[in-house]
Amino acid sequence: MSRPQAQRRVTIRDVAAAAGVSTAAVSLALNNRAGVSEATRARILATAEKMGWTPNTAAQSLSIHETHTVGLVLARPAHLLGREPFYMEFIAGLEKTLSAQHYSLLLRLVDDVAEEIEVHRQWWQGRRVDGALLVDLQVDDPRIEALSQIGLSAVAVGHPSLAGPFPAVWTDDAQAVTEAVRYLAALGHRRIARVGGPTALGHSAIRAAAFTATAEELGLPDATTVAADFSGDDGSRATRSLLAAKVRPTAIIYDNDIMAVAGLAVAAEMGVQVPQQLSLLAWDDSQLCELVRPKLSAMSHDVFAFGELAGQRLFEVIRSGATASAPAAAPVLVPRGSTAPPGPER
Repeated sequence: MSRPQAQRRVTIRDVAAAAGVSTAAVSLALNNRAGVSEATRARILATAEKMGWTPNTAAQSLSIHETHTVGLVLARPAHLLGREPFYMEFIAGLEKTLSAQHYSLLLRLVDDVAEEIEVHRQWWQGRRVDGALLVDLQVDDPRIEALSQIGLSAVAVGHPSLAGPFPAVWTDDAQAVTEAVRYLAALGHRRIARVGGPTALGHSAIRAAAFTATAEELGLPDATTVAADFSGDDGSRATRSLLAAKVRPTAIIYDNDIMAVAGLAVAAEMGVQVPQQLSLLAWDDSQLCELVRPKLSAMSHDVFAFGELAGQRLFEVIRSGATASAPAAAPVLVPRGSTAPPGPER
């Protein structure tokens, strides 16, 4: 049998011929540049879409020095990343923005921040990316100075106070923590604990400060924070230590959904009824929170939209060299079956 003939790729010459314009006019229209009327631009775009034209990103990279790629480096263990709903949703939202711009994501997992800085340097010097997102910002983050010096086009995913010269996208962690503590206090809880993320992370520090300040304002005497690493194992460890204490909390706030689910299992293991004897509230609401029984109350925010916003701001930096910092929608309290007024002491 003869080999079937491969379908020929559609070129801008094909689009130009079909639209009855020059190839220069097609190039201007497809790259959204001045030089053609809006009516002609619309006709060219409609023709290109009908013919199934897609950009030759390799040719564009050679002609305008763009890679059509953005970078994301995560200092997270690979086995934990696959279990964490937050980053899966965030990357999905980011990918939606990238695909609309015919861009790709270059993802790299590293062991620490020092290795992350070196990866970004290699990418930027080798023209492998047009820009990058910086995530998991730390207090006095060494990446900020190091990467601003090389001229990296980047957006920081974190509070502006942590981002240095980089534009930031962030959620109001302090406001959300305050709302969570006030909600539990309104239910009647006086002993509220928090299982937080690593203390070096900027958003963990912001949440911890807001938790302590709100507890003091409300006159809650036993507000305790235990640091963990966002994993289920560490969430379990932290929960056991809190429930084994001489004076145990009647409510616990967790810095992510995985640790909250693990905490719910520990409560069952130790014979502590939820929510009759212990209320649990998760951060980063996800499907996990609704699959367990009782369903977990959570501070819910649209992580997919958060990823979209980060990508949009990064494209503004890549295209124009600057963009304004922008807050994402604030997390919203979603009460479910894991929170209730505290029951009688046993």
